[in-house]
Amino acid sequence: MADPHPSDPHPPAAVPRFPAGFLWGAATSAYQVEGAAAEDGRTPSIWDTFCRVPGRVHRGQTGDVATDHYHRYRDDVRLMAELGLTAYRFSVSWPRVRPTGRGPASQRGLDFYRRLADELLTAGITPVATLYHWDLPEELEAAGGWPERATAERFAEYAALVGEAVGDRVHRWTTLNEPWCSAFLGYGSGVHAPGRTDPVAALRAAHHLNLGHGLAVQALRAALPAGALLSVALNLHAVRPLTPSAPDRDAARRIDAVGNRVFLGPMLEGAYPKDLLDDTAGLTDWSFVRPGDPATVHQPLDWLGVNYYTPTVVSATTEGTEPARQDGHGGGQVSPWPGADRVGFHRAPGDVTAMDWAVDPSGLHELLTGMARRYPGLPLAVTENGAAYEDEVGADGAVDDPHRAAYVRAHLAAVHRAVTDGADVRGYFLWSLLDNFEWAYGYEKRFGLVHVDPRTLARTPKSSAHWYGRVARSGELLPLDGA
Repeated sequence: MADPHPSDPHPPAAVPRFPAGFLWGAATSAYQVEGAAAEDGRTPSIWDTFCRVPGRVHRGQTGDVATDHYHRYRDDVRLMAELGLTAYRFSVSWPRVRPTGRGPASQRGLDFYRRLADELLTAGITPVATLYHWDLPEELEAAGGWPERATAERFAEYAALVGEAVGDRVHRWTTLNEPWCSAFLGYGSGVHAPGRTDPVAALRAAHHLNLGHGLAVQALRAALPAGALLSVALNLHAVRPLTPSAPDRDAARRIDAVGNRVFLGPMLEGAYPKDLLDDTAGLTDWSFVRPGDPATVHQPLDWLGVNYYTPTVVSATTEGTEPARQDGHGGGQVSPWPGADRVGFHRAPGDVTAMDWAVDPSGLHELLTGMARRYPGLPLAVTENGAAYEDEVGADGAVDDPHRAAYVRAHLAAVHRAVTDGADVRGYFLWSLLDNFEWAYGYEKRFGLVHVDPRTLARTPKSSAHWYGRVARSGELLPLDGA
């Protein structure tokens, strides 16, 4: 048969294809979606307490019911399967499976995660479990929380209990999600639970989160079958100086130290960076780091999760000028950046989401390729990426969200470029599967692929969900036409 376009000098470009076996997923966290806050033995977490402090959370909203995923998980798994997703990243509620944070496991709590994993596997969806997404049992916070070493030890015990209970079903594990937020928003700026504002407590919390990670990896290795894959999910900051000046470059170095290398250093290199210790020497001598701790933290990992939403643009500030505050999840009056108080933050140019975060996919490419160069041989996955927009339900009951679809497509294009440039990226998890409880923003900010009616909790996949599902089924970066 003759070529129908023998003289076409511009044949259509091939649609970018992702590697075989690439995981196409969505993510949630327990407190944001499960609800059932007082059922089956679950005890309060720091977020249950924080939500009840006047002024802390938008309109005093709570995760008591959230999206009722605890009772509707079968419907939610069916939705994932219908969309064509191949993986689901969820978190385990510590106060649900080990009430009060210590003592024996609650079998009723563990049974929920057994049922969830079974439902996912039956649907052909890979379960990816995160052990900690910020819901510390309140009794452990009353005993000192993450600034205390005992919390890391309790976390390792909890990891062993969960690994032994569901390790026959779940083979991909993440210890911590965004420990930067847990340490520096929870104990530094106070805009997240437990709401403390103590820079030394924040640094102590960062170390004990690192230690808890290392101890949990050891516990999981002992509890899980051979072949289980272990990771941590870090909200790495794509830090950029506002100008090429030396003061702005130093501001970027400081934020990189307390935003990224405070975790990357001990977890992946076995030591805290010297410049971080120097930057914070006026606050603490780091004597809470005991001999042997760096080796415990530095455990071999099977992959690294990278969470990204927007770049971090910084400058030096002049004496007497109040620096802008930026924390990645909402503003605060107290800096979440110990050792970097005199750094100003600036929004990157371009369009913004409903969070007022700049849309800049180049930051994701920058992080992925940078991690690949710095840690060759360590596979990567994008464990959170997405955008909040002011979605509206149309007269026909549909939810059209072209801005979100465009955001996701642009960031998937950045992931594909990173793969082409040599980064070993093995999956992408969109935040979030459902419109949910968005921490201090309550239910005001909507990141979901699936709209959740605030009164009936009925689920409606948005247009972005249908487009993303087609991408997941094809493994190709499809155009947005018809999304």
